[in-house]
Amino acid sequence: MTTPSASTPSLPPHRTVRVDLGPRSYDVVIGRKLLRQFGTFVEAQNLKAPILIMTDENVASLDWAHILSSLDPLVFRDIRAFDTRYVTAAGENSKSLETASRLLRGMAEEKAPRSSTIIALGGGVIGDLAGFVAATYLRGINFVQVPTTLLAMVDSSVGGKTGVNLPEGKNLVGAFHQPKLVVADLDTLKTLPAREFAAGMAEVIKYGAIRDKALFDRVAKGVKPDDADLDEIVEKCVATKARIVENDEFETKGERALLNFGHTIGHAIEKATGYTTYLHGEAISLGMRAAAWLSVWQAGLPEADARRIEAALTANALPLVLKPDVDRAAILAALGNDKKVAADGKNRWVLLTELGKAESGRVISPALVAQAVEYLRVHPDDL
Repeated sequence: MTTPSASTPSLPPHRTVRVDLGPRSYDVVIGRKLLRQFGTFVEAQNLKAPILIMTDENVASLDWAHILSSLDPLVFRDIRAFDTRYVTAAGENSKSLETASRLLRGMAEEKAPRSSTIIALGGGVIGDLAGFVAATYLRGINFVQVPTTLLAMVDSSVGGKTGVNLPEGKNLVGAFHQPKLVVADLDTLKTLPAREFAAGMAEVIKYGAIRDKALFDRVAKGVKPDDADLDEIVEKCVATKARIVENDEFETKGERALLNFGHTIGHAIEKATGYTTYLHGEAISLGMRAAAWLSVWQAGLPEADARRIEAALTANALPLVLKPDVDRAAILAALGNDKKVAADGKNRWVLLTELGKAESGRVISPALVAQAVEYLRVHPDDL
């Protein structure tokens, strides 16, 4: 269910997408100036103190203090705002068991009760990490997602996947733990570097490619943070993910796997480069280009559609070509440690049959996968 605007005069205009999971249902609220009324949204969920805000050093250095200004002190008597125990280093390398252990021990040291509520304030790394802590502390406590990057707004904050990385691979440790609420304030994107915004557009393009051709046609022209229809674009992505999650919450039916389009090779690129060369969305951009051509070779995707995907990535300032020093062998080796590898040791691929339609579960020969990775060495204009 999607609601286009607020009915309560005291709240700013916003869009609401309901993720309908029975007793685990929650709202994703999308709009501008939402953090100014954050307390109103949170209090409606009947969440209890103490409130523990988990964030990273980059976000903590910004002026986010207003997020607490509307929390009723009579209801929330114990707000741990930017306690140094709950501020992590920025970046993918913080999404680790070591960091999770530090956060969990901080909560244990101050005897945080089961009534505690974690607010995950930041991008996808913080959302995954804080969500994992919420899922595991005292066998599960409430948490609220407050995504501050486009990528987190449209993807990682919704659906209940939480987790951390191991040296052997990305997201190998985790749990399904749905948030109680997601508040996506588009004004937070004003502080986002252009490269980070572009990285988020990779996930937006993904949603259009797998499920919504009209959305793809819109975003293929390029999207900017101040576009008037950004709230509608985010809403469409969230609604697509919500419907998929409702049908396949625990990824047992194959439908939720569609959300992994471009991610198998993308995750392998991240691991092969030590999570330092590419932002997540940039690696997914490369993965989608490779997956698009695998779709041409294996699933009947028209070559013109693969070219359109490349053009859409370019229009949104996303990379198409691997940097010369990235080792193909390391990428191919990393595929074997992907969390989506099946019991037979083989990767299962998400491919497009046409723009807006995808299928999952394909097995592709290693030689063809290697060919797709090698394809990333060359710019489309040089082919």
